[in-house]
Amino acid sequence: MAKHQFEYLEVTPFSSIRELITMAAEESGEKVAYRFRRGQDIVDVTFRTLYDDTRHLGTGLAQLGLDGLHVAMVGENSYRWITVYLTMLQSKGVFVPVDKDLPEADMLRVLKHSDTEAVFCSGKAARFLLANKEKLPKVRYFISLEAEDNDGNVLSYTKLRDRGAEALRGGDRRYVDTEKTVDDVRLLVYTSGTTGMAKGVMLTEKNLCACAYHGLRISTIDGVGLSVLPYHHTYEAVAGILTEIHKRCTMCINENLMTIAKNLQTYKPDFVFLVPAIVEAFYKKIMTTAEESNKSLLLRMVARASFLSRKIGIKKVPAAFDTIIKMFGGNLKMIVCGGAPIRPELGKFFAALGINLVNGYGITECSPLVSVNRLDYNSFETAGYPLPCVEVRMDGADKDGIGEICVKGDTVMRGYYKQPSATAEVLIDGWFHTGDYGRFNEDGQLVITGRKKNLIVLENGKNIFPEEIEHYIQKIPYVQECVVYSLRNESGAEVALATEVFLSEEELKKRKITDPEQSLKADINKNTLLLPAYKHITRIYIRPTEFEKTTTRKIRRSSCMFDPYAPKPSADADGGQDA
Repeated sequence: MAKHQFEYLEVTPFSSIRELITMAAEESGEKVAYRFRRGQDIVDVTFRTLYDDTRHLGTGLAQLGLDGLHVAMVGENSYRWITVYLTMLQSKGVFVPVDKDLPEADMLRVLKHSDTEAVFCSGKAARFLLANKEKLPKVRYFISLEAEDNDGNVLSYTKLRDRGAEALRGGDRRYVDTEKTVDDVRLLVYTSGTTGMAKGVMLTEKNLCACAYHGLRISTIDGVGLSVLPYHHTYEAVAGILTEIHKRCTMCINENLMTIAKNLQTYKPDFVFLVPAIVEAFYKKIMTTAEESNKSLLLRMVARASFLSRKIGIKKVPAAFDTIIKMFGGNLKMIVCGGAPIRPELGKFFAALGINLVNGYGITECSPLVSVNRLDYNSFETAGYPLPCVEVRMDGADKDGIGEICVKGDTVMRGYYKQPSATAEVLIDGWFHTGDYGRFNEDGQLVITGRKKNLIVLENGKNIFPEEIEHYIQKIPYVQECVVYSLRNESGAEVALATEVFLSEEELKKRKITDPEQSLKADINKNTLLLPAYKHITRIYIRPTEFEKTTTRKIRRSSCMFDPYAPKPSADADGGQDA
């Protein structure tokens, strides 16, 4: 690997989340940490208030006897979500963020497997969980982010925080004086495994601090940010929330994907963390608008000229871009992009607008950041430079240096919760085997050349293990074999799911099924109904013969009738059935 030619950025060290938040309160106490809507009003919360809220909430939890236990959160992005997260990271306990969009059965399974004893919840998830309390016998308390009063064993966040504030004023220092080690697990994040079943990734406080601190040594942020991505993802929770606190940024909380455009105008951010699909949507909207006014060719020409001018040091953005820049609030200077590769075309276009599109590479098991680009050495074709606290090597590298990306260092997880065998498969002599493939370029930047063997990464950044979907399809009695893979658009991005199946003639006859295509379509839709929409099958192919198999009877995915990496074919051409 070539050695980079830059010096790392200066960042104030910190060794714990408590130290991180305390420094922010002491040095920038009156600065606005969070800004969000409450009804028709815009609410500001300072770093001092954030500090106080976590101390009060933590003391309230200690009063309930929950210090040192597993506490989960299921709900929408909100300031209160953040306070629970930061409160737990400063405690002796373990925080379990749960995707609010999980199928209900999976949500219950995660809460049981994680040994959760208290659940903070809001919105639709709160209603579901409270209606299914008897299915979670280990959970002692349900804490509503929205309720103003306690109701039986359903507690109010507000009452709990206020109770903690009173107890702290009265001398209860169990929480604020907690002695703990940063080597203990603080964050338990569930992510799909190769079997499709969720695995709990155990991250220590040291992991989280190393990711935030060393990430900032390569790439920095400043000013006002718009907080968009789900907090249960480590990308936003660690690379976002923790780094933003350390840089004393003001984070404006976006309500949902439908309000991004409105909030760009309201908050006028300097930076935002996004996934490629959202960036792609912005780009397509800009180009579509230009085409409608017959200005697309002019726009492309001006963008190319502006990009080339910036490369030689001319930073002035052409006046032709004024309307587009105002669309982003007028101040946007940086988009940090993760979750999937970006198209270089997008990087060049946004650079022409004076907006730096900075890409990185990460995986939950590495807290999540492995590498990231920096403004003065930004390459749209790469995932940037490895963090200084990790080593990265390519196992089984070929003549071009391409191999499996393996990571060792301070951000690598402790292991999978209660799954020692699964841990041993990926953690070998301290090296985490990502299953992703890549190489280093001549400047020492990481180039991702392939994803995990079967992993599907949709354009919107969602990761899908096909085995999970196959599990649901295999429940159909007359399905003998099946393979799920992705369909790609003209740009090569994975945009939808297809399945290829081999049916049992015997079962079809037994069930008197005369139209297999229609029956299969209906049964697949029924079996996958409770899965998130992005996991639904949109294309079905029926094979005339069995799949080719290895000597151990595993299906060779390369034996699929159609190329999984080709653009979506037309139904007329291949006989495929839309689901």
